[in-house]
Amino acid sequence: MDSATRPPPLCVDLDGTLIRTDLLVESALALLARRPWMVFALPIWLMRGKAFLKREIARRAGLDVTLLPYDERMVDALRRAGDEGRLRVLCSAADQSLVDAVANHLGTFELALGSDGDRNLAGRRKANALAARFGERGFDYAGNARIDLAVWRAARRAWVVNAPAALAGSAALVCDVDRHWPAEGGGVRAWIRALRLHQWLKNLLVFLPLAASHRFTEPGAVVDAVGAFVAFGLCASGVYLLNDLLDLPVDRQHPRKRLRPFAAGRLDLLRGVLAAPLLAAAGLGLAFWVSPAFALVLGGYYVLTAAYSLKLKRIAMLDVIVLAALYTVRIVGGAVAIGSALSFWLLAFSMFIFLSLALLKRYAELQSMLAVGRSSAAGRGYAVDDLPLLQALGAAAGYAAVLVLALYINSPESLVLYDRPQLLWLVCPLLLYWISRAWIVAHRGAMDDDPVVFAVTDRVSQIVVALCVATVLAAI
Repeated sequence: MDSATRPPPLCVDLDGTLIRTDLLVESALALLARRPWMVFALPIWLMRGKAFLKREIARRAGLDVTLLPYDERMVDALRRAGDEGRLRVLCSAADQSLVDAVANHLGTFELALGSDGDRNLAGRRKANALAARFGERGFDYAGNARIDLAVWRAARRAWVVNAPAALAGSAALVCDVDRHWPAEGGGVRAWIRALRLHQWLKNLLVFLPLAASHRFTEPGAVVDAVGAFVAFGLCASGVYLLNDLLDLPVDRQHPRKRLRPFAAGRLDLLRGVLAAPLLAAAGLGLAFWVSPAFALVLGGYYVLTAAYSLKLKRIAMLDVIVLAALYTVRIVGGAVAIGSALSFWLLAFSMFIFLSLALLKRYAELQSMLAVGRSSAAGRGYAVDDLPLLQALGAAAGYAAVLVLALYINSPESLVLYDRPQLLWLVCPLLLYWISRAWIVAHRGAMDDDPVVFAVTDRVSQIVVALCVATVLAAI
């Protein structure tokens, strides 16, 4: 096809257009997940310009572009454009090394242009570069942001991708709009999923000291416990966002976690970066309202959870110990919030039962990896060969929890709190049944990645919990 009959080049933006993410934020998060101390270098690099910042981050991040959430509509359009004989140009403000990596991975571009460490190829600079190469109105351009209006002014036609109708209307004022593809997903539902509001069920543990001490008839104690519940929820949601942002490459290799809003590109990463500390700050502020002592407990929970997200979850066995501790901290927080003494029996029981659940979580994840033919869990310190060991350790921890409960029933503390403590013996076989059944379900590959979700949604688990509650109430 000669130049006279060849269609105009199709120039495509990268961030938010070809991929449903931002490479600067993505690579910065990848860097900080491996080297958290590099956060202090970011403002120093930024002082030398945004292009320099991008270059320094890209050099160190080690970003795997094969895992990025590509917009399949755009990828298909690029393949069709190639069949039509169009020159396909990837033109992005991302660093040139990342632009080249994406172009090589897809194999759908004849030319790749990016920032070079000195010049940030965005807005007017991008428009001038494309106009100088292809002439004014000599190319079509696909973009997604208001900064792309400068490029569309120099383009023949606009492709408005992953953007609202308002931007398509603004683009129509400066050139012809060839097509408009609104963003898919996102919105309130995506945020609810990212915040994992269903995981707030774990925070019901803060009410255990209230129930165990039989103070649920005291209004002040109930209000403080509710405040502690909400404070833990806000803080935990902030940590979930942080964990998802730092775990993007790992989640994208998981059969189910790849569908999480940030991993799938359904939510803006920068908004997640801003929301995570705001939620944590709100939780800590509410914690101070409950009591300064409770705020210290919640602060310790946040530090331990952040350490888990950054490093500890990658260390085999230490990760499950920390997970069990994080469950137990909720109980400690509930006791501190209402000013109740910590029960040795409750702490011992919680540590063993939650260690069993943490091992169950890792076991289910490895089962998922085994089902798709993988030998290990990405970002974790386990291989599928560890499955029998995890199963044995998890079952033993669960049975140890029931043993602690059995010893508690005949303790002096139990005789003080319960009129009919002998009825509590009925809870032991119920727990033994539930723990054994949960591990059988996991062994058969039918366990959710999160045992808490399984316990809440499983009908048998719901019946067991109801029977346990009824038994405890009858024993009072």
